[in-house]
Order: sequence, then C-alpha cells, then structure tokens
Amino acid sequence: MSIKFGTDGWRDVLAEGFTFANVTHVAAAHARYLTAQGGKSVVVGYDTRFLGERFAHLSATVMAQHGLNVWLSQSFLPTPVVSFATRHLGAAGGAMITASHNPPEYNGYKFKGPYGGSATPEIVGQVEAELSGVEAPGRTPGEVTLFDGRRSYFESLDRLLDLDTLRSYQGVLYHDAMGGAGCGWLEAYAQHAGLGVEIRPLHGQPDPQFYGVNPEPIAPNLAELMSVMTHEKALTFGTATDGDADRLGIVVAGGAFFNSHQIFAVLLKHLHGKGLRGRVIKTVSTSRIVELLAEHLGLSVTETPIGFKYVTDAFLEGEQDAAQAVLIGGEESGGLGVQGHLPERDGLFNSLLLLEAVAQSGRSLPDLFRDIELLTGFSHAYDRVDLKMPASFNKNVTLNEVRGWTEIAGWNVQSINERDGVKLLLDREAWVLVRASGTEPLLRVYVEADSPTSLRIILEEVVQRVGG
Repeated sequence: MSIKFGTDGWRDVLAEGFTFANVTHVAAAHARYLTAQGGKSVVVGYDTRFLGERFAHLSATVMAQHGLNVWLSQSFLPTPVVSFATRHLGAAGGAMITASHNPPEYNGYKFKGPYGGSATPEIVGQVEAELSGVEAPGRTPGEVTLFDGRRSYFESLDRLLDLDTLRSYQGVLYHDAMGGAGCGWLEAYAQHAGLGVEIRPLHGQPDPQFYGVNPEPIAPNLAELMSVMTHEKALTFGTATDGDADRLGIVVAGGAFFNSHQIFAVLLKHLHGKGLRGRVIKTVSTSRIVELLAEHLGLSVTETPIGFKYVTDAFLEGEQDAAQAVLIGGEESGGLGVQGHLPERDGLFNSLLLLEAVAQSGRSLPDLFRDIELLTGFSHAYDRVDLKMPASFNKNVTLNEVRGWTEIAGWNVQSINERDGVKLLLDREAWVLVRASGTEPLLRVYVEADSPTSLRIILEEVVQRVGG
C-alpha cells in the first residue's frame, strides 16, 4: 500500500496507485477518523473522471460498514456543491472523488470538513494517521441515501447575488466546463434564477478525457474558448471551470486570457464596493497587486503557503473571532473563497460574481482591472512555467541551489521567503518562486516583474538554471 497525501487529500494514477484496494483503505481511514470524532454521517460525491461513480459507491459502502450514514450524490457534482452539502446536511465530513485539474489518467480523494470546505492540515494529518488504524468491531452499519443537492445550493447563491441586476443584464456568458463536473451547472442556475444572461456552453458534456487537455483552466488549455472569444466584443467574457469546478479561468472579448490574479483583484474590489469587509488571504504565489489593492482599501493581508486548506484555516479563524473575519481568500491557481458563502473555492459562484461586477458597472473585466492598476500604481506582469522533471530529480538539491542565488539576469536578490518553496524577492519590484508540485512530478517556476520584457528575461534565466 503506497498512499501519499498532498495539499488537498490524495491523488494518484488510475490502476497504479489509485486502485479499489487503496480507495478502500483511505475511505476506511476517513471513516475511522470521523467516528472517533463522534461523527454520524458523511457526504460522498464524484466528478466526471473514469470510474468516479464506482469509486464513490465503494467509498460510501466502506463508510457505511463503519457505522456512518452516507449521503451519496446521485450523479456527478462540482466539489463546492459537495462542500455545501456537507455543511447544509450537518454531516461530520465529506469526501469528493476527484483529481481536480490533474491529467485524465489521475483520480483522487479530497477531504472536506463539517464547515463546508477543504480539510485543514490537522484533519488531513489525523486521517493519514488512521491509515494504519485497527478496525473497530461490532459497529451497526449505516445507511446510504442518494441526494442531488442542486436546489439547496442554488437557493444559497440566490441570497448572495444581486439577482435584480443579473436578471436585467441581457449579455452573453460563455462557459467552458472542460468536460468536467461543471457541465450544465451555470445554465441550470440561470434557468433557476431567471437570469437575463445567455449561457453559451463549450465542452459542456462530461468527458473523462477532458476533450484532450488537462482540465486546468489556464491559457494553454483554453485554445477553443480563446478562439471563440476573438470574435466577441465589449462586456462579453468566457469562464472556464476545472475538472471539479472549484477553480476558474477567464477569457475576455478579443480572446485574451484574464489570469487568476486579475480575477482576485477585480473580485476583491467588487466585494468591497458591495460593503463587505474583512481580511484578505493570499498564498505566497499570488501577485503583489492583491496586497497593494488591499492596502489601498484599508484591509489587512495574510500570506499563506500554497494549498487552499491554509486559506480555509484563515476563514475558520474568522468564524471564531469576528475581528479576524475574511473577506476573500485565494490562490494563484484560480481558487477563491468569498465571505458569506463557503470557506471553499467555487468556480461557479465566482463566475457569477464576475458577471455581477460587469453587469453592475457596465464595464468589461479588462477595464475594471485597469482601474485597479491605476489605483495602485502597479503594472501587472506575471507568468508560471511547469517543468516536468526526470525520475532522478531531487527537489531539495534544486531548492538549495536556488536559495544560494544572489542575482538573476541582473536583478539582485534582496531577501528570501521560504513560506513554501523558495521565493526570491528581487529589486525593481520583481520576485521569483521555485517550488515542487505537491501532486505531480513537476517543478513550478513563478515570476512577477515590472514589465512583460523584464518578466521574460527573468523567467528564461530561471528556467535555464533549474531545468537545464
């Protein structure tokens, strides 16, 4: 048995590490943890990956054998809906069979806390410790009940969105579901709420191969959406949700990619404009424009390691102490949580919030972001490169080398941040972060600089040094 937990649970390659036997072990460990905490019920869902339904049914069966009553999704669901159902139904925890944005050959098992969000590091650690646990004899089996979850989730969104504005907006919103768990959900919500917007789907039918790309909503994977958007104008934009629909990417009219930092900044300013207040939580790989905007708005910023479970921790602190309340928390990969909803990423809800921002202002997303650049006096230039590494790759050796750098292509290193990986803070407002992926054999390189030209020079130098 070889099971390694990462930043959001466990992921592995189908038929290699992600097997029925290993899923049984993980579900049993999860059940032992929940029952030890006095839990009585659990929610189980799955996305559109190969064998997802069978793995979910297996997990539900194992958990019921451990005495838990199980709410099992009757069809594929977005991860945020499973999180919402976990809290709404009063379950002790949730399990989502998904590998999120990983390639199609992967599947995974995400843990959800009773509060409706990613399991905290403490919960993940305790579940992992239960992998070697002993079965408790004589438990009365629980029941497995199928659930849908759509109506209660939609009704919760009704309370958070400006429905009057959205019902009067007669524009177009494209949705590239990438063949994942978001298929059909925005269209269904628009019909439920009587929205005026026309939802135009791309890759809107479930596909375990995700139409030939990795289901991560970043520019290289959104060629078709970008092509469609080249013919659009003005306020129209396209949203793309990842394999389990908790993250999003945006393509604006004209076909340009609107990255996660721009999304974060626009949502932050929009929420502040709606009268909401609280801390801003950003992971170490997020653009400086977020902290500069927060500073301008008089909001405090907390930086965390990469992994939404750390953002979740901050949300939970805010629920315990009003002075620590979180307005918005997010990460570079397109996952954002918003006050009043869930301590969780939600690509569907955030897509609707962006539509609300456009509808209320009558201005495009690029225009709204340009306002923020003017407000902060900061010009945003950012990129990330993922380097596939050989089997002999030793991340500790590479990171030690990076730690010893004193300059990069003429930019001097001013200080080092080791909150997650190695982040070199350079002069001229630039920075570089090098870290190993927690879920794939990749080395990730992140760079922000004061111009696209500076960005390319620094990024090429770093990639040559670590990948050469």
